[in-house]
Amino acid sequence: MSSQLPQSLVLVGAGKMGGAMLEGWLRIGMAGPGITLVDPHISEAMSALAAEKGMAVNPPKVAAAEVVVLATKPQMLDTAAPAVQALIGPRTLLISILAGKTLGDLAQRLPNAGAIVRAMPNLPASVQRGVTAAAAGPGVSAAQREMADALLGSIGKVEWLADEGLIDAVTAVSGSGPAYVFHLVEALAAAGAAAGLPADLAGRLARATVEGAGEMLFQSDLAPGTLRQNVTSPGGTTAAALEVLMAEDGMPLLMRRAVAAAKRRAEELSG
Repeated sequence: MSSQLPQSLVLVGAGKMGGAMLEGWLRIGMAGPGITLVDPHISEAMSALAAEKGMAVNPPKVAAAEVVVLATKPQMLDTAAPAVQALIGPRTLLISILAGKTLGDLAQRLPNAGAIVRAMPNLPASVQRGVTAAAAGPGVSAAQREMADALLGSIGKVEWLADEGLIDAVTAVSGSGPAYVFHLVEALAAAGAAAGLPADLAGRLARATVEGAGEMLFQSDLAPGTLRQNVTSPGGTTAAALEVLMAEDGMPLLMRRAVAAAKRRAEELSG
């Protein structure tokens, strides 16, 4: 196991995102017996994984851990706070993925936590292709930040924010962003059907096109604009379509409006 990984970790909330993170930690070498799951509504699949890997599930008493990862629903923080408090020792690193709960919120409700990292992963974490933005509180040491980076990096890329205030904008771009891409597939398929293709064929073509373009982005170091230019012949069909998409009232404006709306809502929810 990497020296950056903790010897003891408690995961509070083993739902979809918590479960994805757990699988990532096991994949990068964390030992199952060092992990404890705390979730009163744990799924059969998670219970089976815990039994297979030797993880404790909802034990009557849990010692303070090196790392506590808080992955419950945000609205459950107040209810869970007393139990979480008992898991936090003087040297515990708390990592929270609770949407809308600031470092200040967490410090107020969990005063035992001297070292807090607030993180915002996104849905592709479930296939190890996520991106997580993270902000470290003032009590986080360099070693703890490296540990958080290793744990969060098990489900994809990690971007550290110097300013926690950027998280609402992060939520609007990468947190909600997968839904924008899924809708792009829907819109492209609908446009293909309107152009005369059978609807099922248009759907398969749209889906495969976005899958392939995403893989090109993943494998290439080129900027997206360069990749776009590389597939655009002057005066060709792609150029004709891009004239529409890149027009003053086209996709850039629409995307700015969408991200701004998501950011406003994130601010309202965290206010």
